[in-house]
Amino acid sequence: MSDRDEACPRDPRTTPPARAARAPMRFTVVLRTPARAAEPLFARAPKAWQRVLPYVVLGICVLSLLPATIAVLTNDYKAGGGWAGALGVAQTVPLLLAVTRPLPAWVLVLVADTVGAVVLTHADKVAGHAWPWTPMSIVGYLALMICLGLRESIRTLIGVWLVTGAVGVVLGFFEPDGVTTTAALLFVLSGSFLAVTGALRGVGDAQQRIAEQESISEAERARRTLLEERARIARELHDVVAHHMSVITVQADSAPYRLPGMAEPVREEFAAIAASARESLSEMRRLLTVLRSDGNGSGTGSGDGGAAAGPGGASELAPQPGIGRIQQLVEATVRAGQPVELSLAAGAERAAPPAVDLSAYRIVQEALANVVRHAPGAETRVSVTHDAEEVLVLVVNGPAARDAVVEPGASGTGHGLVGMQERVRLTGGTLDTGPLPDGGFRVAARLPLNDASEDAS
Repeated sequence: MSDRDEACPRDPRTTPPARAARAPMRFTVVLRTPARAAEPLFARAPKAWQRVLPYVVLGICVLSLLPATIAVLTNDYKAGGGWAGALGVAQTVPLLLAVTRPLPAWVLVLVADTVGAVVLTHADKVAGHAWPWTPMSIVGYLALMICLGLRESIRTLIGVWLVTGAVGVVLGFFEPDGVTTTAALLFVLSGSFLAVTGALRGVGDAQQRIAEQESISEAERARRTLLEERARIARELHDVVAHHMSVITVQADSAPYRLPGMAEPVREEFAAIAASARESLSEMRRLLTVLRSDGNGSGTGSGDGGAAAGPGGASELAPQPGIGRIQQLVEATVRAGQPVELSLAAGAERAAPPAVDLSAYRIVQEALANVVRHAPGAETRVSVTHDAEEVLVLVVNGPAARDAVVEPGASGTGHGLVGMQERVRLTGGTLDTGPLPDGGFRVAARLPLNDASEDAS
């Protein structure tokens, strides 16, 4: 039945092996999810360990690069111990800031790396080593590029890349003799890292916008479905109310002839009643014209007996169905190959007022249509009972037949449960729907008689 995903068989993709296989894919989704300004990386990740992961990774980078930077600057480049310690801290510790403020962290690291390159021009053993960027500074800088690419805009990333290249070019004018130039290497690697992470962020932004639009479209679709179903119900109830108004008009017009010797003031009172009833009928016809002005009854639901196909249509002239026609509805369903068992209490159609009579029929009609669509071949029981206070409509079906073919992802028109809920709400009743343990589905509607009769009058 429509909108009942819980009744579908268990999706094999939700089994533990499948979940384990999809874990890298889910992490890629987290990686593509952009973080907002002043928001830590992965702040909107679903799991706590994913939100903590950037801090852990950058913390490991700092703890690894800090002693390595000091050792290399001291032992290989023969820079002073004080300079080595200061540069090691300045080039690595700002990486911790990159989780929440990658752009300020980049400024600090770039300044520290540039100062380090200037200091190394006076080191005792700079010849034969990498300059202006040491291997440790390149590793830290690339980690910073990942944080920048996942956070900043494309324009900012291009600016960072160009500034990196420009600083390397400027430092090239002060290049010591015999060094291995790494300016071009960092320029190429930083551009590659920014391009890849920026592309991931762009995909995440696009998917977020698509998800927002889909959410808006879904809300609009649900709203449109609800309005269409209400318009359909209003068109059907027009016939019910129009019948009562017509009876009032006929009785008021014929009163002077059925009751001779009536005083003149009484005649005038009956004439006023008849005129008011005729005016009300005219206003109702105008309202019905407005409801049908959206394309000749485009609001008809997914059932097989939608009311009011349009002005002049055949169904517009047919009387509205009720509990008395449920027997015919079940027989037609059985002829279509669906096994249905009906239990119809005697006198239910006479006890129910018009609104309840019509609502009960439409609920059974929609429930059977959904059984045929989503559980073909399922054993189905339809029960309509009543007492002095309410009419109870119950439709229960088992799981689909083993050899039945069900369209994957079939969801109907979306009018099924919406239409039932609106009809039950109209009569002041309650609706209970949901899957059964054996894979079937249950629809139970309680339609009170007293409230409905007051609404119909």
